[in-house]
Amino acid sequence: MSGRRDQHEADPHRRTEPTLGDIDHLDSPRAPSSDGLPQVNVEARNGRPGMPSQPTRKKPAGSKRGWLLPVLLLVLIAVIATAWLNQGWLRGKLPNTELNDVLSRAQQALQAGHLDGQDGTSARELFQAAVALQPDNDRAADGLRQVGQAELAQADASLQAGHLDQAAQQAASARDLLGGGTDVDRLDAQITQARAAQGSSQVKTVDLVDQAQQALADGKLEGPHGAGALYKQMLQADPNNAVAAHGLDQVGDALAVQAHKAFDANDSTSANATVEELAALQPNNGALPALRAQQAQTRKQDDGALDAELKQGMDAFRAGRIVGQGDDTALSHFKAALAIDPDNADARAGLGKVAQALTVQASAAIDAGDTGQATQLLDQAAALAPKSADLAAARARLNSTSAQGAASPAGDPNSQADDSVQPSAPVVLSPQQSATVARLVQRAQVAAARGDIMLPPGNSAYDLYRNALVIDGSNAVALQGLQALPVQVEKQFNQALSNGNLGQASDMLENLAELAPGEASQSALSDRLAGAWLDQAEQQLSSGDRIGASQSLDRARKLSPNQPRVLDLAARLQSSP
Repeated sequence: MSGRRDQHEADPHRRTEPTLGDIDHLDSPRAPSSDGLPQVNVEARNGRPGMPSQPTRKKPAGSKRGWLLPVLLLVLIAVIATAWLNQGWLRGKLPNTELNDVLSRAQQALQAGHLDGQDGTSARELFQAAVALQPDNDRAADGLRQVGQAELAQADASLQAGHLDQAAQQAASARDLLGGGTDVDRLDAQITQARAAQGSSQVKTVDLVDQAQQALADGKLEGPHGAGALYKQMLQADPNNAVAAHGLDQVGDALAVQAHKAFDANDSTSANATVEELAALQPNNGALPALRAQQAQTRKQDDGALDAELKQGMDAFRAGRIVGQGDDTALSHFKAALAIDPDNADARAGLGKVAQALTVQASAAIDAGDTGQATQLLDQAAALAPKSADLAAARARLNSTSAQGAASPAGDPNSQADDSVQPSAPVVLSPQQSATVARLVQRAQVAAARGDIMLPPGNSAYDLYRNALVIDGSNAVALQGLQALPVQVEKQFNQALSNGNLGQASDMLENLAELAPGEASQSALSDRLAGAWLDQAEQQLSSGDRIGASQSLDRARKLSPNQPRVLDLAARLQSSP
């Protein structure tokens, strides 16, 4: 055994590595191997630069794996701790067939609007079942919040519809799910106010009952103050009012009797008006199908006489028998046609043609200086088409001519003692009058571009142009602008119709009928608008909006009463539940 001590022996606390054989002799290069293994010298890995490497012993293979077991143990402990701390998150990552199925059905119920119930199929019940399966599930909690918001929206809609009890129930459910909030508080306050208003309206309802019953007893059924309108007003305020419902039934029965009597008396005008009143008050009245059938039959009988009057009227018009004594004039025939069918578009167009012809004759009389004859002709035209643009322009020319004649000095050879006044030098306007005319014309042009053709009174394009012509009846810009209004109106009609704005298109068509009565193009425009109203009625009926469909159908019937689609849709609307 060597007398040198190994350098490792100086530290008695240092861990002793496992050994193979005589370690003391292994340190000595001259020590013979006692285990029969070959001698191996390994240089030190961390030898300092410039220093001779020290021979080291090769460690046994088992020493490299000694640290592995503690490390693996530490890793396992860390994994277990992480799993324990994040067990909720891990649980959400694991497949859960039952939970996913409940959440899926809850979402479907929410999208379908089935928010609450008692049969286990509502969105609220299903989301609550999901919470019971997994209390910390985010999808379930968010779903309940969405249900609360949907309940709040439905409560607001119920309030607007006047269903206060339903609104209060839905608001309470929303408060339960959302935990309150400013929106819920606001809705509760509105419901309270509505209940207070309803209480005061009940007192008014008592007064309406008395008024409606008195109107019914007096036979005053139609009109805004008739029994039908009063009972309908009561039902709008309280849909469950049995007294109002019974009273409206009585009004409907009385109107049906009146319509039948009018048909029997061959008074189709009164009969048709009564049928339309009944349809507006009670679209589902049981007497309507028979009345509509009788209405159609009577219309067929009247069509022959109507067609005859229209044909004779056009024949008289082409022959130059516009107005005059006797029944064989265009005016008399078109009036007879309108008596058969007050809404007949062809009869109204015929009267418009008569008004146009009278205006043309008046213009010729103005040119000839016969202001008396021109005045008489324009007065006749005004009775048929008071808003005609050509008529207004002719009237302005007549007034200007009369003013010029009145301005002629006494003794002037152009002045005459009778009603005919020869035009003289044009009236000279003051600078202030010229500026006023220019402003009026500019405002009229802006109003026309904005679509304010006939309304509002005083500020419409029609009125502004006429006001300008009152000052200067020969103003060319005002005359051209006034007579160009029908063209602008037709353009705006086409634009409104293409945008689906049927109300505006109807207004433009009415403006066109006033401005240019008798224009042949209006018949085609009327048919197009009737088709659009029928398309809208079809869509409303398909979506279950029977009231809206009935209103759209009425608009189409006024434009084209004999169109097959009108009759077909009316029958379908009557037979639909």
